[in-house]
Amino acid sequence: MAEFTGPERDCPLCPRLVAFRAENRTKFPDKFNSPVPAFGPLDAEILVVGLAPGLRGANFSGRPFTGDYAGDVLYPALLKFGYARGQYAADPDDDLQLVNARITNAVRCVPPENKPVGSEMANCLPWLTQEIQSMPNLRAILSLGLISHKQVVKALGGRQVDHPFGHRAVHDLGGFRIFDSYHCSRYNINTGRLTVDMFDDVMTDLQRWQSANT
Repeated sequence: MAEFTGPERDCPLCPRLVAFRAENRTKFPDKFNSPVPAFGPLDAEILVVGLAPGLRGANFSGRPFTGDYAGDVLYPALLKFGYARGQYAADPDDDLQLVNARITNAVRCVPPENKPVGSEMANCLPWLTQEIQSMPNLRAILSLGLISHKQVVKALGGRQVDHPFGHRAVHDLGGFRIFDSYHCSRYNINTGRLTVDMFDDVMTDLQRWQSANT
């Protein structure tokens, strides 16, 4: 089993993201402004994969989905379905703990306008691959959005044509089951593309599958 460390604080691989990181460190010197590490234990059975840190969310707090709107959807769902305990206060110093789950991002650094480009996704893919390989008990992956889904399929050596993204779609690949959801972003919620009930449906599918395969 490979040991997972994640990218270094000053990872130099993506020039555009390095420049944006430097700009943010100047503007917001008291914030995290570095590649955001995963949250949750490596021995978890469930891995949640988001897109990338939000500028004023994980990029500020240093914890995935913490401090932005998407976290206000994701963390209550994890609490509701037993994958977290404690209280989510949009603060990395709250008492929230994940239970048999881990959260990471397909791209570890905040991209301008929340839109990573192809080379940045490619540069970060080895981290996701290594992280998956470093989780000895991993059984299921919850992909939030199309980019996350594509990166997970690539990390597992699959072909996109064989595993098309769709909300509430499921795929078996590389010994894992992938559960797809639209990303729980403010835009998707505000436009009705995703509702809390729709997200709960995906969480229900995940929980039922896990219970049936324990």
